[in-house]
Amino acid sequence: MLRLASHFKAEAAVLQAAAIETWPDLAALTDGDLRRLASSGRASEQRLIKLRGQARLVVQVGLEPEEAALLLYAGIASTQGLAEASHHQLLVQLGRLERSLTGMAPPRVDGVTLQRWIRQARQAAARPPN
Repeated sequence: MLRLASHFKAEAAVLQAAAIETWPDLAALTDGDLRRLASSGRASEQRLIKLRGQARLVVQVGLEPEEAALLLYAGIASTQGLAEASHHQLLVQLGRLERSLTGMAPPRVDGVTLQRWIRQARQAAARPPN
């Protein structure tokens, strides 16, 4: 089941109407598919591209949707981007992002978790596509 943040309401409706109901379904969409879905004017192509990036991080790297969304907002939009990321730089970026979103609450992502994500992304990037 594909659960999207409430601010993606229009995109969720368009995806549901097109029977795109899972993260793998969304991850498999091409640029042309997204353009076609956005052509109705009800959904933004740029927002659909972001959602596809989130879906690919979920499917290819094995992240939770919320984790993939956090990476997207920190500027990591693909498995390759995560695989090539500097652990230290990304940890600083994520810390800043989380503080801006949640104030001084303890960060959700620690160094060990981030290293695991980068390792998983490197493994996924090394696998040939299906």
